[in-house]
Amino acid sequence: MMRLTRRALAGVLSILVAAGPALAQEGKTVTDAGGRQVRVPVDPARVFAAGPPAATLLYTLKPQAMIGWVRAPKPADLAWLRPEVADLPELGRLTGRGDTLNLEVLLAAGPDLIVDYGTVNATYVDLAGRVQEQAGVPYVLIDGSFAQMPRSIRQMSDLLGVPARGEALAAYAETTLADLDALLAEVPQAARPRVYLARGPEGVETAGRGSINAEIIERVGARNVVETEGDGLATVSPEQVQAWAPDVIVTIDRDFAAKVAQMPEWQGIPAVANGRVHLAPAVPFGFIDAPPSVNRLAGLIWLSHKLYPQAATGDLHAKIAEFYALFYGRRPDDAALAALLGD
Repeated sequence: MMRLTRRALAGVLSILVAAGPALAQEGKTVTDAGGRQVRVPVDPARVFAAGPPAATLLYTLKPQAMIGWVRAPKPADLAWLRPEVADLPELGRLTGRGDTLNLEVLLAAGPDLIVDYGTVNATYVDLAGRVQEQAGVPYVLIDGSFAQMPRSIRQMSDLLGVPARGEALAAYAETTLADLDALLAEVPQAARPRVYLARGPEGVETAGRGSINAEIIERVGARNVVETEGDGLATVSPEQVQAWAPDVIVTIDRDFAAKVAQMPEWQGIPAVANGRVHLAPAVPFGFIDAPPSVNRLAGLIWLSHKLYPQAATGDLHAKIAEFYALFYGRRPDDAALAALLGD
């Protein structure tokens, strides 16, 4: 999909000449998370996010620069987003499972910068280099791990020309992570639950240790029970979950959460028997992954209250309202919060 024929390349070159390629603009040179030296515009006005995590971070930092969504928000999400982004087109994605965007569509949208936020490995570095070379648009990789989150927010905000906004979000991330570490210092290892992440209506899609999709489980101090080969998503069986015997199940699927207590193959699992199956909130972005971006800060707050109800302090509703106001630009009222958090 990423390879252009000579004929297609000739067509898109006319677009580049008319728009003025971003690489030819005055700008600055940055070193991205893949170690690549990339020349970027100083204040990019039209930015394309290569995947959902980058789109979420871009929205929180500089929504006015978005040229489209990787995947258009669902109607239920729109009330939680700034109105000016509601009608942006769905352009598709360059990275991740089911990449749906070709270069002709991308170039027709006229970006002066492409950003990706998430896993950084040889595959993503190679993709960024190839797209940048073929399209003539700078392509920057930002590390999406929890360990680098405050630093990455600052890097992205500097790249976008909004350092003050970035500092506010990065400082919030630092405080949230520090508060979580202070809480975990008071929770002995024996009191930290064994957790299974259930995805899909049958609950059998999951993610093992080391996966960005389940990284939040370990960051919140819990133990991911899933043992899989590789660091991506995996499909397991209810029998395997029975053997792992998780204390808590966290799910991102409403149907699974509603029916798991009546599913015979899930009976006897401690989490199900004890009523500790928690449906993660998911609008406008998921709390666990979907996508694995800065939205997971809200997930850390929510999970700390669910997993350590005796140790967690402060009002969960007030904390989530503060996060939404700062990151998404919309402060939910009490009724919306109750619906969001399942009260």
